[in-house]
Amino acid sequence: MSDDPAILVAQRYARGAIFASILIGACWHIGYDLTVTVLSLEVYRLPLLVAAAWLVYLAIGVAAAVALIRSEHPIRGVWGYAAGAMAVNVGVIAACPPAELVGLADWGWGSVGWLGLTLFWRRERHMRELVVFLALNGLITVAGMALTGTLDRVSLALFLMVFFGGVTLQVGASVGGHALVFSARLAAERSAEQARIEAAREIAEQVHADRLRRYEAVRLAAADLLTALASGADPADERIRRECAAGAARLRRLISETDDVPDPLLAELRAQVLDAERRDVMVAMEPPVGTIPELPPGVCQALTAAPSLALRGARGDARVTVYATPEEVIVSVVADTDDLTVAPCGHGVEVTQQREGRSLWIQSRWPGR
Repeated sequence: MSDDPAILVAQRYARGAIFASILIGACWHIGYDLTVTVLSLEVYRLPLLVAAAWLVYLAIGVAAAVALIRSEHPIRGVWGYAAGAMAVNVGVIAACPPAELVGLADWGWGSVGWLGLTLFWRRERHMRELVVFLALNGLITVAGMALTGTLDRVSLALFLMVFFGGVTLQVGASVGGHALVFSARLAAERSAEQARIEAAREIAEQVHADRLRRYEAVRLAAADLLTALASGADPADERIRRECAAGAARLRRLISETDDVPDPLLAELRAQVLDAERRDVMVAMEPPVGTIPELPPGVCQALTAAPSLALRGARGDARVTVYATPEEVIVSVVADTDDLTVAPCGHGVEVTQQREGRSLWIQSRWPGR
């Protein structure tokens, strides 16, 4: 089951509407059809056929209800069930005397429509198929009236009045149920979108406040350096030059940050860079080349594991680069550190390293999906 709030709300409303349609059909069949069947036993020409039709209706209803409740997909072989439902109408017509075809005893043609409401509920063209089913059911009843010689004006008018009244209820229940589900999904999607916008705004505000704090730290460091130089500090002094270079690197990194919602991979690398800078390591971190795709769970930590070790072991200088395409993501660090023993990172991440003099080059590569 999805964790998306919009999908969860829509599913709850959909299940509620399905239960409502099932409950209407069950109450109608047990409360009305069964009562009429019992009261009209002496009227029927074939009472056992009516009883069998009632049981077939019940079996189709139970099968349809179970299929809808257990699965999120439309009922398979739905027109087979629909044919069985129309056979119920035919059976009740055959069991009734001609005078009762539009009377109380002939409950089949009016009740079968509630089965159609359940059967076609999840169909892509549920309304079109429900209308076709109801029309066929009505034609069967008219054909039965014609065959038994009861298709007079009064009987036809009585049939049309009751038939269209029942169809209006059944189509109205289907339209109302699906409209409720649609409205619930739309409201949930809008609520979720509003929540995403609000969360993005709060994150952007936090990112902006963090940048302001780091700008302030760079400004204070620059002010101290300028004060020292104005007081006579030697620009050729190695310490002064190193502090100037470190401050320039931090400023370039701040200027290059344009994301309102920081990428998890870049956020983790920046945190490691800040830790290294607190140990007086001069780190150059370039803007990423390419767009970093959304990474599966665990890949971000696996990609940054080896580069983080290199940054933690750096003594004086380090350089961090990120290269990304939809097919791969590569994180590289060059630092004056000792050789590293890197445990397998998992998640398909490949780690390579190479020594060149005092510098160690280490690379983590995720080959993508």
